[in-house]
Amino acid sequence: MSTLSDTHSPATAERTPREVFVALSGLIVTMFVAVLSGTVISTSMPLIVADLGGDQSAYTWVITSSLLATAVTTPIWGKLADLVNRKVLLQISIVLFVLGSAISGFAQDAGTLIAVRVIQGVGTGGLMSLVMIVVALIISPRERGKYMGVVGGIMAVATIGGPLLGGVITDAWGWRANFFLPVPLAIIALVLLQFTLHLPKMPKRPVKIDYIGAMLMAVGVALTLVWITLGGKPDAGGFEWDSVTSFVMIGVAAAAIVAFIIVEFFVPEPIVPMTLFKNRTFTLSVIASLAIGVAMFATSVFLAQYFQLARGATPTESGLMTIPMIIGQMGASITVGALISKFGRWKGFMLVGSVLTIAGTYLLTTLHYDTPFVWVAVFIFVLGAGLGMVMQNLTLIVQNDTPASQLGAASSNVNFFRSIAGTIGVTIMGSLLATQVTTNITDGFKGFVPTSPDEVTALQTLAGGTVPKVDELPETIRVIIEAAYADGIAHVFWIAVPLAVMALIAIAFLPNKKLSTKSASQELQEEAENVAIELAEAEVGAALPMVAEQIEEADRVLTGSVPVTRAQARQDRS
Repeated sequence: MSTLSDTHSPATAERTPREVFVALSGLIVTMFVAVLSGTVISTSMPLIVADLGGDQSAYTWVITSSLLATAVTTPIWGKLADLVNRKVLLQISIVLFVLGSAISGFAQDAGTLIAVRVIQGVGTGGLMSLVMIVVALIISPRERGKYMGVVGGIMAVATIGGPLLGGVITDAWGWRANFFLPVPLAIIALVLLQFTLHLPKMPKRPVKIDYIGAMLMAVGVALTLVWITLGGKPDAGGFEWDSVTSFVMIGVAAAAIVAFIIVEFFVPEPIVPMTLFKNRTFTLSVIASLAIGVAMFATSVFLAQYFQLARGATPTESGLMTIPMIIGQMGASITVGALISKFGRWKGFMLVGSVLTIAGTYLLTTLHYDTPFVWVAVFIFVLGAGLGMVMQNLTLIVQNDTPASQLGAASSNVNFFRSIAGTIGVTIMGSLLATQVTTNITDGFKGFVPTSPDEVTALQTLAGGTVPKVDELPETIRVIIEAAYADGIAHVFWIAVPLAVMALIAIAFLPNKKLSTKSASQELQEEAENVAIELAEAEVGAALPMVAEQIEEADRVLTGSVPVTRAQARQDRS
């Protein structure tokens, strides 16, 4: 089987498409598994939380715990990729992911599932970060567009197709099978990486890990998310917004984040190098990534709730209803990626994608429990196409305008800010949804008088705060619940609309820099050669004055202007 060899030779640029795809095979499976792990359970989440006795807060935290671990560890994995063996890092992240996924399938309560999902998220952070870095190492930005388009298409299938697959699996074998599904795929990816992926050897350099920065970042981000999730919910194990607990928590979180930023200016190898923000492309791409992250994660999480809780769909039906978004995102990602590689132009495609993202998020704010499915399909197709045009290309242009020596940090931090925005966005939207649904249900049941034992039982269950199984509710109550969730979900998508506008503005101001035709490994080689040349020139420059002095002395001797004895000559030579 052909593979990419370990070499620093410029000849590595001459590869056939087959050789590239063989080398990328393990990476593509890895990326698919990483994304699938978060989406395959989305359609079965209402059932999972109901079976484990969780409430809306638990629903949000089963998702958020993994997203948080992924977000916090993504820049750490990326920084390690600039320091140590990237292939080994990939393999370690796969092992962590497999352990987290397998143990999640055996969870007996919501608390255990939330805890184990953290391990899974740590592994996912490595997979999401390192795949894009490795792709940049072996393929030039100009050619990278079509390959990242394929990767983006695979991500679209996993992101939007995961719910469909999860629905089928849940209906056939139960929701626990969703956690076991990625395990054999991850093992296949591990084997493929071992035999098909060969990267240039890392130059030897001191490895200094920013442990203090990692700890401060984890504390700051985690406490912020806990504060957002539990704030205003004293009856659900939380606290009031104006309580001492609230003030202490947000105060410590803010202090940790400020301390993290200060530390990053002084440590030798910062997790988030602040110098990256001097780069206009990086800064604007981070701003755009914030909006894209919220739209991407929110769609995956809340569409499943809409189809099942507001439309009474089964998990399988819920997954089938997301097919238009798969088509939109995958088609746009692959098509635009190929066009970027062919013409070398990217900005126009990303502007169009930004406009479609704005349109898609706005259209989702108009959802009702009786919106015709054909219009729902149009709404999510438009949003999928917009995300497909923008998401992967943000990473592409950052890699194109970043020194190869900072490739890992730059690439992973774009993903980090997208993930952290998605995590915070989903947490805020989930909290808002819980409040909005409670209000809607309260208003919906004003004046309602139960007329049967089934209705009384259903009302008692709803009063407990658990996520309902809509298909088991009496028709009279079911309509009220469906309307409450539909209006609540539509309401929370208003958060994504102004963020999508912000992404459009950021992309409009991105420098329209031409895509390079050199891979990151070639750029690293050139950087090393330039450093060697500079050192050699410095050594020569330092030696020139001495040589000139010796020539001048010899000239004086030959012209007889300086008497030289053999003893003096021997002394001079010594």
